[in-house]
Amino acid sequence: MAPPISLEKVRNIGISAHIDSGKTTLTERILFYTGKIHAIHEVHGKDGVGAKMDSMELEREKGITIQSAATYCEWGDYNINIIDTPGHVDFTIEVERALRVLDGAILVLCSVSGVQSQSITVDRQMKRYKVPRIAFVNKMDRAGANYKRVALQLKEKLGHHAVMIQIPIGNEDRFQGIVDPITGKAFYFDGESGEVVREAPIPADLIDEAKQLRHDIIEQVANVDDHLAELFIADKPVSNEELKAAIRRATIALKMTPVMCGSAYKNKGVQLLLDGVTSYLPNPAEVHNEAHDQKKDEEKVELTSDTTKPFVGLAFKLEDGRYGQLTYMRLYQGHIAKGDVIYNCSNGKKVKIPRIVRMHSNEMHDVTEGNAGDIVALFGVECASGDTFTDGAVQYTMTSMHVPDAVISLAVAPKERAGQANFSKALNRFTKEDPTFRVHRDEESAQTIISGMGELHLDIYIERMKREYQCEVIAGKPQVAYRETITTRGEFAYTHKKQTGGSGQFARVCGFLEPLPADAVMHYEFVDEVTGGSIPREYIPACDKGFQEAIKKGSLIGFPVVGVRAVINDGAFHAVDSSEMAFKTAAIMAFREGYAAAKATILEPVMKVEVQAPEDFQGSVVGQLNQRRGTILETSNAEHYVTAVAEVPLNNMFGYSTDLRSATQGKGEFTMEFARYSPVPKAEQEEMMKAYREKLAAEKR
Repeated sequence: MAPPISLEKVRNIGISAHIDSGKTTLTERILFYTGKIHAIHEVHGKDGVGAKMDSMELEREKGITIQSAATYCEWGDYNINIIDTPGHVDFTIEVERALRVLDGAILVLCSVSGVQSQSITVDRQMKRYKVPRIAFVNKMDRAGANYKRVALQLKEKLGHHAVMIQIPIGNEDRFQGIVDPITGKAFYFDGESGEVVREAPIPADLIDEAKQLRHDIIEQVANVDDHLAELFIADKPVSNEELKAAIRRATIALKMTPVMCGSAYKNKGVQLLLDGVTSYLPNPAEVHNEAHDQKKDEEKVELTSDTTKPFVGLAFKLEDGRYGQLTYMRLYQGHIAKGDVIYNCSNGKKVKIPRIVRMHSNEMHDVTEGNAGDIVALFGVECASGDTFTDGAVQYTMTSMHVPDAVISLAVAPKERAGQANFSKALNRFTKEDPTFRVHRDEESAQTIISGMGELHLDIYIERMKREYQCEVIAGKPQVAYRETITTRGEFAYTHKKQTGGSGQFARVCGFLEPLPADAVMHYEFVDEVTGGSIPREYIPACDKGFQEAIKKGSLIGFPVVGVRAVINDGAFHAVDSSEMAFKTAAIMAFREGYAAAKATILEPVMKVEVQAPEDFQGSVVGQLNQRRGTILETSNAEHYVTAVAEVPLNNMFGYSTDLRSATQGKGEFTMEFARYSPVPKAEQEEMMKAYREKLAAEKR
């Protein structure tokens, strides 16, 4: 068996970007140049093969990445684990969980579109997990490509200290190669698939620009790196090694972002990007990872990529493979081998590892062990996404990942009764795999409700039920996740009395409801201001429980109530007839009383929508958004394309993709992500409340 590779030579990286920036094409080229695949297939390939990393049939048909795919490759004597993540906002959890376990990332940007809405979301996720990154400006061969403009947008829109470390030779259809001003060389990519990297002197017309850029790079990096600053201030010459080391230090410390360029589709610049990954992104030992010690009241513990220390790993993604559940795991500390027993810290169960594999998209390569810093997949290890495993010597848990709230729901049922078993199996598997896909049963209507991040998200799962479980599904009209809230203070003073045979029930609860500040609009708060023992201490939690029960369903349209602070300041009890149950019931009724006085209103999810279309269609794009109660935030024009950013209520976005296509001759595209909750207009509110009252009346008949 080959000796384990040293940690300095390992890179765990993700490739993230806005949809259609060329992430999967870039990964495909990386695999080709590192010898992992022997032929290039395109994402929308006419050969019917599709990209290696889009292994799901659906991904190949739609030409988008749905699940993050893992692979590994060797570049020189470096081992690179790569996760190609989706760009579509509906699959944001896939990006979230990939970034949670990666040490570095490549942020891919389109040279024409630049920083788009989803680039901003991905960047925010990278910042959340403190992931150092290299920005790769792709599609330099496209008409309207502008490397400098994109680097400037990185500063302006994302707040990066972006430093361009390359110069493109030519632009658009004349894009031929790349100048590296650090080493003072030019690179061209020859051969049928750009596999031969030819080093040459810098073209005469770019020599001065390259010298100037090298000086600028030193100056910009010196601003964030003390060692280089000393050399710069003393006006001493800076060697290539010193400059690269300074860029590496500043990148890992999140103080700068190196910006590189190329065209993955035209096979240019990918090998230099791989050099950049090995030169500037951290190895597992250089990344700060921490866990919480459950034995010491969640005290923080720093994990080190040391194979001799107790094993700690995080299960970050689950898949139902041909041989049962496949659990992707990032190993942070220690090592595991086939046959070892590991402990799941979330439920205390111990599991024996029957098989360890390294994933290459949907292919598996068996290995006998995994060491700190590796990303492997295990078979036969039952767990949930986000569970921490150890060897039992320590009881640590890694921090969980951020899971956004669902914004859209659908009522679903199998078409035929015979499909019921497969329907349940599919739902169980999907909820285990994807924390943003939620399933619950609506007791009133006896329907199964699925909730997710958007129309496409739920469509994909319905399609997967049909293909993978042979279960045709009937879906109802999408239901938006409305919320209710209050706009003013509402007093309550409710006495609950019930006299039956034996002991009765008595509880009195007084206080008020008030709205929470705007930044806490999605929360609920309980405040106990009872003095003088008017409500005994043991009944206070029962009041809280009663309020929590009451906010599950508001009285306007039956949706959960948010943004409420419930304050109790007085009450009364009876020595015999008072009980927890009585106070809980009193709190529920008191909440309703206060709610009726607090001028309740309905909130709806508002989406941030970004539309791109040719300039000729600007009028119809803006008109359509206005028709859907959209508020235009900004419009910008670049390279004969208009980009409109607007906030539109989710309820008005259904069917928008079809309307946009027909209004722009199929050339328009849009992305949307959840922005915030905001009040529904009065007239619409009245209609919704009327429909809810009619529904309740019909149910009573």
